[in-house]
Amino acid sequence: MNINSMPLLAFSLHPVTIVLIVVTVVLAIALAVLWFYGNKLQKKQAAAEEQLQAMAQTVSMLVIDKKRMKLTEAGLPQIVIDQTPKMLRRSKVPIVKAKVGPKITSFMCDDKVFDIIPVKTEVKVVLSGIYIKDVKSARGGLEKRPEKQGFFKRHFGKKDK
Repeated sequence: MNINSMPLLAFSLHPVTIVLIVVTVVLAIALAVLWFYGNKLQKKQAAAEEQLQAMAQTVSMLVIDKKRMKLTEAGLPQIVIDQTPKMLRRSKVPIVKAKVGPKITSFMCDDKVFDIIPVKTEVKVVLSGIYIKDVKSARGGLEKRPEKQGFFKRHFGKKDK
């Protein structure tokens, strides 16, 4: 029997099929890695949230100013800036300057709470360290949360005259 006439033991695949199999395997591995990494980050966030809840206290403060600014320009303690990852130091964060007792201090704020904190008003807030988590009440009432609108509603919706 001639070697050339023997049937091949291994079957050959079309090159497109091989590429699709390799891409599928790589995507499956990437999704598995992202899933494990996401679970790890979720557990870290839950632990941090638990710590914030344990340290939370209600404080009355007079809000002087609020704005979004870089962490390094916000006037926060140096230890806070040192503990922040380098990538986040350049990003803008919501900062509230308020008078608590006789002292004026800068506080970081949750994004959801930042929009409803009134300026130049006395406010009762839930405070955890230098982080404002929630607003309980304010003299004169709280500002309403702005309703988010989609692109089309904002640009092509009915205009109030």
